[in-house]
Amino acid sequence: MKAAVVTFPGSNCDRDLAVAFEGAGFQVARVWHKDSALPEGVDVVGVPGGFSFGDYLRCGAIAAQSPISAAIRAHAERGGYVLGICNGFQVLTEMGLLPGVLMRNATLKFVCRTVTLKVTTVASDFTSAYAPGQSIRIPIAHHDGNYTIDAEGLKRLQAEDRIAFTYVDNPNGSMADIAGVLSENRRVLGMMPHPERAAEAALGGEDGRGMFASLMRGMALA
Repeated sequence: MKAAVVTFPGSNCDRDLAVAFEGAGFQVARVWHKDSALPEGVDVVGVPGGFSFGDYLRCGAIAAQSPISAAIRAHAERGGYVLGICNGFQVLTEMGLLPGVLMRNATLKFVCRTVTLKVTTVASDFTSAYAPGQSIRIPIAHHDGNYTIDAEGLKRLQAEDRIAFTYVDNPNGSMADIAGVLSENRRVLGMMPHPERAAEAALGGEDGRGMFASLMRGMALA
């Protein structure tokens, strides 16, 4: 399976994400934001964390207009997999691939620590390696991670089982404790916590490894 990891000016988790994909057995290609096309044969696109374009205007707003973003959107519309982490989640909402927006943390402060997440659904190729309701420990590092959506949108996410992860102890004010959401076809996942930073014991934890293993297994069976 082949993964493409995109780098924008200001990305700082792109290498971490590439290493996590490689650890799960993916062949990884690196993509620059000015590229107009994804490499041939890409199965999953990773949009990493960081501060794309310095978070100018709104987090992810400029990155969503980069040339590569049109290719990512087309890939998703064809049914391809996309994983957006932290700033990548913000980019995917700005692109319209996921509902809702990421607002300033309720504390108005940058938060950087390891938090406990609840695996809210295992009915996706991103989460099937976990147990329903499993608690996992994943790092966060963000200033604008307060997930916000209107009441009707929240009801739809809940009714369609599209909330992938929730915070056990909400660190940012996210509505309904949401830490990650899925697209309608369940092949696009956006999440604020960083599973790529918890994919090796040497990094302090391996709870994030399950996501990449799950994705590899799910895609192999698709």
